[in-house]
Amino acid sequence: MKENLSLYHIFYIVGKTGNISRAAKELYISQPAVSRAVQKLESNLSVPLFKRNSRGVALTPEGEILFQKIEKAFSLVSEGEEIILSSRSQAVPHLRLGTSSTLCRYVLLSHLKPYISSHPQVRVNISCQSTYQTLQLLDEEKLDLGLIGRPGKLHGYYYQPLMRINDTFVATKQYLKTQQELYPAESIYRTATFMMLDEKNITRQTIDTQLKEHRIELNHILEATSMDLLIQFATIGLGIAGVVRQFVEKELRHGTLVEVPAGFSFPDREIGFVCRKNSRHLPLLEYFFSQI
Repeated sequence: MKENLSLYHIFYIVGKTGNISRAAKELYISQPAVSRAVQKLESNLSVPLFKRNSRGVALTPEGEILFQKIEKAFSLVSEGEEIILSSRSQAVPHLRLGTSSTLCRYVLLSHLKPYISSHPQVRVNISCQSTYQTLQLLDEEKLDLGLIGRPGKLHGYYYQPLMRINDTFVATKQYLKTQQELYPAESIYRTATFMMLDEKNITRQTIDTQLKEHRIELNHILEATSMDLLIQFATIGLGIAGVVRQFVEKELRHGTLVEVPAGFSFPDREIGFVCRKNSRHLPLLEYFFSQI
């Protein structure tokens, strides 16, 4: 039987393709080698397995019986391989993280580096989206852990604060000086270009709430998709950016940017790690909560 296994495999491919030439290409062997293998198996079984036709070869009645049995056998082999490969893949622990691109850049990376060093066997996937989208993906069990700006309501999750942040307006000294020279009697809220994140972002919502409470309307708004872009735009003097103060500390320290007096104070807010309540004590998540 052992000597015949390769012969049965060649027989199966020939029967499946119905053509010696195509079978040879699929098996990566020569056509004469395929023909010899078929002839040898026919000799061993003392029955013809194929008959030639205009399109190639067709199974004889005896060949059809054998093919049906062989097909089931190879199907079982393929199924076994898939199960083993699948179980091996599932054995590799996965951690699915969700956060905004801003929090990923300025907060998550510093926590992720030591995590990867201490958990080299874990495969980490990161998806970037808003806080509300992250919470939705947690609900749908498409994420294991989120790093979010805490929204007003947060029910049904385990949440652990990481740090407090607050918002501010920043610009270059030259931009503010130019605005003052061009419009000495006008409010900067009426004349300047204010650069903001989109309205789904919590930073933007916090800023908009404060402006509304103080009855301030902005005449010129430029929206950007990330805080990195806002900071870069502000640095080249394009306008005044609404950003998180903690994320522009280097620029403020070096004088590249300065804070713009808003006439009011932005409230502190929280960012932290969040997961479904029933996932709180999963080993893959324990590290992040234990480090806070």
